[in-house]
Amino acid sequence: MKKILIVIFNFFFLFSFSQTNNDIIGEWYNAEKDAVITIFEDNGTLSGKTTWMLEPNDENGQPKKDLLNPDENLRDRDRLGLVLMTGFAYIEGNVWDNGRLYNPKNGKTYTGMMTLKDSNTLELRGYVGFSFLGKSTIWTRKVD
Repeated sequence: MKKILIVIFNFFFLFSFSQTNNDIIGEWYNAEKDAVITIFEDNGTLSGKTTWMLEPNDENGQPKKDLLNPDENLRDRDRLGLVLMTGFAYIEGNVWDNGRLYNPKNGKTYTGMMTLKDSNTLELRGYVGFSFLGKSTIWTRKVD
């Protein structure tokens, strides 16, 4: 009986500290709080798309487009609903890595890494080449 209790305790102890994709899935405000990105599971990895914008329309009242995209064929896409992040795979601890981050504010795509700092704080790091040469930003879980 004692061995069974030890096995059960170890099982719950191990899984109570492990992260899963479900820990990140949901709605997150970007650092500027001018957009909400909804993170979802996509074939075992995490992706995210813009589902709310503080100012979704341009000065003419038309939906904002992806005008800075280096691919001219993609510049007519609406920014609202745009998939900004793809391919983030759980690595270990509280880290998801090897993803791609697209920034429609400058039209650039970066390799990305996410670190869940606590249940409502997500650090994203975008970089080209080596992660120590990148830039980090903090997203906050939308709880309102």
